[in-house]
Amino acid sequence: MSKPTIRNANTGPAGDSNKEANIIGRDTDSYDWPELMQQLNALLRLRTTPIGMKMFATAAELDTIPKLRRPSSVHTTDQIVGQASRNGWTVGITAEDLVGAQCATVIGLHPRNEKWLSGEHMAGVWFENAAEASVHQAAMDVVPHGKYEAMAVSPLTSGRLTPPDICLIYATPAQMIILINGLQWTGYKKFDWSCVGESSCADSWGRALATGEPSLSIPCFAERRYGGVMEDELLMAMPPAYLPKTIAGMQALSRNGLRYPIAPYGVTNDARAGMGVSYADK
Repeated sequence: MSKPTIRNANTGPAGDSNKEANIIGRDTDSYDWPELMQQLNALLRLRTTPIGMKMFATAAELDTIPKLRRPSSVHTTDQIVGQASRNGWTVGITAEDLVGAQCATVIGLHPRNEKWLSGEHMAGVWFENAAEASVHQAAMDVVPHGKYEAMAVSPLTSGRLTPPDICLIYATPAQMIILINGLQWTGYKKFDWSCVGESSCADSWGRALATGEPSLSIPCFAERRYGGVMEDELLMAMPPAYLPKTIAGMQALSRNGLRYPIAPYGVTNDARAGMGVSYADK
């Protein structure tokens, strides 16, 4: 496979593995998104469209996005994300388009105020009492309020968000571990991810937007019921600058025979032949 394509007049295309480790921070405006997505899909055979999410300081900025749809009904953020990842739409919203403060607060369109932190709307429904619900609310990663008035999502191949703040990739557990392995090929670090349970969009797009770090989540009940997330899907949210590094890592792993789909070896076979290829001393 070819190296991930990065159109950048200052740095040129990605080079060897040492250069690949330094991809983060490059000019993501210059990425060839259709080519990157072709390479990503060739490696993982994704069935759900990878999308971008971008925050905007003013609602008026939404008018600059080509072929943008605005909701005619009230939705959850999960539904807006689903309209991009399941339907291939480019959609923009403000807080008024969302069903309530829970969704809007995660993306910074509503204050993390005392009422929201009380979790009263979840007490006796998702948690035993108000005290437990409040602990849950305080544990969520959210975008600070006051910086943004609007948000948009769009398939990455469209290039309409120039560039997105984060990319959202839905994948099965087998696909996701290969993606994570690719992310760790160079510049290795151990990832410690969390699970708040309900409202786990805070673990994915909430955390990635707030921290600028790759963030994995187990999509929650609401994401699956309202956002169309399939029962075997996980969600990775990451700033776009991580994508070329991750794809380059997966390509290197693929050349070593470590690729998706992962062929079953057999639970009763002698493991030495297979292990010798993947873990033998050099």
